[in-house]
Amino acid sequence: MHSRLYKCFFISHKAPYTKDRMGSKFGIGSLSIVMTLLLSLVPKLEAEFTTVEQEIKSDGSISFLVIGDWGRRGLYNQSQVALQMGKIGEKMNIDFVVSTGDNIYDNGMKSIDDPAFQLSFANIYTSPSLQKPWYLVLGNHDYRGDVEAQLSPALRSIDSRWICMRSFIVDAEIAELFFVDTTPFVDAYFLNPEGQNYDWRGVSPRESYLQTTLKDLETSLRESTAKWKIVVGHHAIKSASIHGNTKELESLLLPILEANNVDLYVNGHDHCLQHISTSQSPIQFLTSGGGSKAWRGYYNWKTPEDMKFFYDGQGFMSIKITRTEMGIVFYDVFGNILHKWDTSKVLYTDLDFSL
Repeated sequence: MHSRLYKCFFISHKAPYTKDRMGSKFGIGSLSIVMTLLLSLVPKLEAEFTTVEQEIKSDGSISFLVIGDWGRRGLYNQSQVALQMGKIGEKMNIDFVVSTGDNIYDNGMKSIDDPAFQLSFANIYTSPSLQKPWYLVLGNHDYRGDVEAQLSPALRSIDSRWICMRSFIVDAEIAELFFVDTTPFVDAYFLNPEGQNYDWRGVSPRESYLQTTLKDLETSLRESTAKWKIVVGHHAIKSASIHGNTKELESLLLPILEANNVDLYVNGHDHCLQHISTSQSPIQFLTSGGGSKAWRGYYNWKTPEDMKFFYDGQGFMSIKITRTEMGIVFYDVFGNILHKWDTSKVLYTDLDFSL
């Protein structure tokens, strides 16, 4: 079967841009004037990492919000979380929003014209501060619908904020965010789908897709010169909530992240907020999956010294980054601060040897 390869061209003002691996540049932004879709019927495994160039503030910093597991037409406090995101986003003057997946419940989008897109996204996140690029990765519930619809650049003609790809990179100069399509890594969706139908177009054959994804990620991380490296995926590498650790990611993904000085791994999937930091890994493991339905009432973690924060309810996360500092804050559905974590990093290139 032939997969669909879409390339979208925008003429925009102060918009983020994407580059394909040949170096071509495509603009993506809220002030789009022209969009042309080219459809190429060429067999292709969609694992290549496109790079999106994200502008940073004049002071050299970036700030953004992280939300996951949210698309429920405003129900389960989704609208209340969105309201608080707008308030925090305004205070921080955020540059963009990251979604950790499960963007449309329960079974993804039915088509490009599915009203769920507007009912669960465009009509919910209406605050002025949230009218920035949204970078989205797919979750397992998204794979239960028409994946090609959710990935289609045509959605940007409905809401230009929407930037959703399988695996891609957001280059914000001082930091790079590497978005990884984690759903195809999970064996259970293939071996025991429990009556669910998954749209594996662009993924099959699975083994080749995973090998290509891991190879491209490892190469991109190794070649990155960003001071901060953040990897975003839907599934947790480490979690105390109902889904627990994802063994496939522990064995296949984690060694690559640790070998390439990744600072954060950010995920959703478990409908909670949590921060795990272990002595066995330099990576901070952060879950932001409280965008709507939560309160699972489950907790299982055997080393309490590693669990820096756990909250079973709804909420979201913010991240602010400068050349030398990073600050992370978790908020609940009322906008209350639940947990803060800060770190600093001074690299060799920052040192002044002029004296």
